[in-house]
Amino acid sequence: MSIHAETRRLTTRDIRAKKRSGEKLAMLTAYDHVTAGLLDQAGIDMLLVGDSLGNVVLGYETTIPVTLDDMIRHAAAVQRGSRRALVVCDLPFGAATDPDTALRSAVAVMQHSGVQAIKIEGGVAAAPIVRRLVEQGIAVMAHIGLTPQSVHQLGGYYRHGKSEDAAQALIDAAKALEAAGAFAIVLEMVVPELAADITAMLEIPTIGIGSGPDCAGQVLVLNDLIGLGLKPPPSFAKPKADVATIVRDAASAYIAEVKAREPQRD
Repeated sequence: MSIHAETRRLTTRDIRAKKRSGEKLAMLTAYDHVTAGLLDQAGIDMLLVGDSLGNVVLGYETTIPVTLDDMIRHAAAVQRGSRRALVVCDLPFGAATDPDTALRSAVAVMQHSGVQAIKIEGGVAAAPIVRRLVEQGIAVMAHIGLTPQSVHQLGGYYRHGKSEDAAQALIDAAKALEAAGAFAIVLEMVVPELAADITAMLEIPTIGIGSGPDCAGQVLVLNDLIGLGLKPPPSFAKPKADVATIVRDAASAYIAEVKAREPQRD
């Protein structure tokens, strides 16, 4: 899609309609105004202001230190930079521990950033939280499988749904979250065959990350897509560029140019 594409902002109805029509959904993370604008011009369907900003922007080892204020600040910048994409903001660790806390957090995000939806991690236990927010008019994207905010409780990063019990738990969670009113569900690091089955079971879209090609859409951390990082990307991410090398080379050329200049004499 070109820079001259339509500028009407997509809605949750549009997102659901794309699944019904068979059109795959494309989603990327964004954390700042300029990046959001560039991805918007490229025609991205959804922008996720992910708490992954803790890893790729703020330098934390996990997403746990990210605060609600961090999310609001970055979400507002992404919202200002975009015109067409539906913008979704993560509720960070501790911001959605129960329906009342989640509602207060979501209201703050919506009022101070202007985004169109929020995202909540969690399985069946998160369904009452999703329901409470939806009842108050807040669009919610759910997130199951590998949930980074629970990395310590989960015991690390690994693929989910390998055993029969684990697979059934994910199926139950997906159905409960759809029934609670989620407009879409992220499936992170779920066994691909199971992700395909869940996608077929649900009316709402699934958005996969490391869960195979058969979800209704895909999401990636932008830095993994463009090769902008200090560490290698996860195995499921296939970088389309090497921006880290471009930045280093440009900086090196600038440094050399500055240091080669003759000092001015009076």
